[in-house]
Amino acid sequence: MTHGDAFSIRVDSSAAGQRLDVFVGARLPGCSRSFAAQLIAGGNVRVNDRPQKPGHRLKTGDAVTGCIPPLRPAGFLPEPIPLAILYEDAHIVVINKPPGLVVHPAPGHYSGTLVNGLLYHCPDLGGIGSELRPGIVHRLDKDTSGTLVVAKDGAALEGLNAQFKARTVQKTYLALVHGAMPAAEGTIRLPIGRHPVDRKRMSVASRRTRQAETGWRVRSRFPGFTLLELDLKTGRTHQIRVHCAAVQHPIVGDPVYGKRNASRASSDVSPSTDINELLATIRRQMLHAWRIGFVHPASGAALTFESPMPPDMRRLIAALEARSRKLEGEK
Repeated sequence: MTHGDAFSIRVDSSAAGQRLDVFVGARLPGCSRSFAAQLIAGGNVRVNDRPQKPGHRLKTGDAVTGCIPPLRPAGFLPEPIPLAILYEDAHIVVINKPPGLVVHPAPGHYSGTLVNGLLYHCPDLGGIGSELRPGIVHRLDKDTSGTLVVAKDGAALEGLNAQFKARTVQKTYLALVHGAMPAAEGTIRLPIGRHPVDRKRMSVASRRTRQAETGWRVRSRFPGFTLLELDLKTGRTHQIRVHCAAVQHPIVGDPVYGKRNASRASSDVSPSTDINELLATIRRQMLHAWRIGFVHPASGAALTFESPMPPDMRRLIAALEARSRKLEGEK
């Protein structure tokens, strides 16, 4: 379906009991559950001619109707947004996404996205994949920086999507977390689902969860903080952020999952005044998609790309390193 299309679907017995957002996401071609939830929350979906919430449970015979509102024209306009290109050929382009950049147009973000910039850089990208996410095979949160691969033709899109589905793409992140990790490496295996109260958050305490696994290794230790390398074995929404918070080592600066646990995780060491001043300037999670490895969808070559950490994360880590050296010198 495309933007502006209307739809009407009758709920049969096989879908009875399903959440409305799950049902809509599964029935509309190219529609993800998150986008379905946005449609429902925006009043664009009705059940028996009445608005409902995304979590509304459906019954046999319910009539689900609605429309996909037209995107604002700016949502698809090419924009000369600077792109940090790590690699490009006729089939793919690999980007180092800066923090603060939304990947694709969505309600509230109809311009100034990575897709707008890609359409300017690659004029033919508009016909690749879905209308809303041309060429996009995976995404990063707005305030997460790092490596992102984009398909430039249909065959590349299909090949990359197959690798992500098979979980053969290697994704390694860097995260600065509160507190001292208890070992040199480990694995967090905690299922993740929607938060039972706040539907914009994910949680390990949800009643409806999916398996999630994150491997981690200590890269550097600082007083009160640890820099981790993390490998995603699965790809759940906010997985690293949720897992780190769940083991009482939330990511520094995380505005959603870090507030409640940050003081407890770092209570063993009080940051110095200069570190506290620097922490006060942090407005996002210190999470960076450092490395990605995959097979080129056309040539079959094994490729690996790394993105340097963004300035805010580099500054904070440099300050922590300087403080560690100072403390070592005082012993």
